[in-house]
Formats: sequence, structure tokens, C-alpha cells
Amino acid sequence: MQKTFIEFSTKAQFIIGGDAVLSAFKKSKPLELYTFIWARQSAIEIIVDGVPITVQPQQIISLTPIQYLEYVGGEGSVVYQFNREFYCIKDHDKEVSCAGLLFFGNQSIPIVLLDEKEQSSFDILHQIFLEEIENKDPIQAEMLRMLMSRFIIKMTRLFKLNNPELLVEKGSDHLLRRFNVLVESHFKEAHNVSFYAEKLFKSPKTLSNSFAKLGKSPLQIIHARVILEAKRQLLYTDKSAKEIGYEIGFEDASHLSRMFKKVTGVSPTEFKKSA
Repeated sequence: MQKTFIEFSTKAQFIIGGDAVLSAFKKSKPLELYTFIWARQSAIEIIVDGVPITVQPQQIISLTPIQYLEYVGGEGSVVYQFNREFYCIKDHDKEVSCAGLLFFGNQSIPIVLLDEKEQSSFDILHQIFLEEIENKDPIQAEMLRMLMSRFIIKMTRLFKLNNPELLVEKGSDHLLRRFNVLVESHFKEAHNVSFYAEKLFKSPKTLSNSFAKLGKSPLQIIHARVILEAKRQLLYTDKSAKEIGYEIGFEDASHLSRMFKKVTGVSPTEFKKSA
């Protein structure tokens, strides 16, 4: 079962599906759409950016368009997918926007577990999604966007509830999201903290102090994003480490190799051979 909504005036796209959607990812490839995978019946086995993940029954995982997905197995899933034009161009609160906690606003892959009460609530919401995607009227797009906004708000609340370490003081939480969005936009051109601190109108020291409770420094987050991109390129392209280094913004490609080994413990060549 797969239902697709397309708004031709904006090129907005929204998909409700299941295992058939995941089956298109039997071989790893970029998602290209914001994606929620709900293991509604049994566990779903996937590989995201080369990392095996088991989505346990009644867990929902949130993924971004740039991530590589490989579907390994499992059945009974519910999958929601949408592009930027469907949701991101609307004026949402930053916490539940496309730069919010469920997407580019944190450093881990968000997964939430639904308890019995939440299962019932999400089941009802899913049923309304199925009804509304069949309603071909002038307000269909707005209704589907409203439902997705509700879905993301509920997911964000659960994610924060299950991850109290994210509830840092007001200001730092917002700063983390802004920093991550900047890193996502500029990691190929800027690898130093001072660049991002300037964009955020903070000193590098103030920025580092704001991140102290998270257990990761701003520099570690920048390096992690650079290394993630290098891993993707090594796993899914035929590019050499030197080519990747230049593409990620290193004038001397050997700098990437040194950073890669420092972060992962192996060289890019060793990583590619072992993959």
C-alpha cells in the first residue's frame, strides 16, 4: 500500500507507505526525502550510513534526505516521506521545523518508543492520514501539512521526554540547533569553530561552554560531520580519499586522512577495504 500526494503548484510531495517503500532500498541509496519509519508490527532491520539499526516494535525512527538507507528486513512497517516543499517552507517553531530536534537539530539518529497510550494516539493519527490523502479537495494540502505538523510535535515531545539530557537551559538548546544547521550547510568549507562562532555572534569559548553539558565540543561535532560525509563517499562512490578530501574542503587531502584516523582509529583506505 502506497499513497502519494503531489501539489503541482509548489512541487510538494507526501507519501504514506509501508514495506513496499522500504523495498526500494534493498541496495543502499540516499533517501532524498524526510522519512519516518514506524515498526508497527515487527522489528525492522535497516542500515543507515553504514550503521546497522534495529527499529524495535512500536519504535519510530526519523531520517533526513541526505542519509543513505538500506532495508535489510522486517514487515508491517508504516513509512511517511515528504520533501522540503511539503513541510519545510511553512513557518514552524524551530524545535519542530526541518532544522529541529528530529532532523538536523541533534547529533544522534532520533528513535522514539511508543507506550500503549501513545500507540493508540498514533494509530488514530495514522487513520486520519489515510482518510485525508484520499480527499481530493482544495484544502487537502493544508490538512496533510497540519497532520504532519501534529505528528512531528508529538514525536518531538516523546524524543525530549526520553532524552532528558537534551533539556539543557533555554538558549543552549536553541544554540545547538542553530549550530548544527550551520554545520550542515558549511562543513565542506569551514572546519574551525571560529567560523561558526562568528556566524552565531558568539566567541569560540562561549560556544564551547554552551556545549559542555552535551559531552561533545563544537569541534568534535564539526569533525563528526566531516567524517560522516567521508564515510558516505568511501562506502557509496568510487572516489579516492584524495578526491573526497578536496571535495570536503581540504586544500591538502592528507589532512582528511589524519582527521579520519584520529576520529575512527583507521585510515580512509583501511575503512573502505573493511566495509
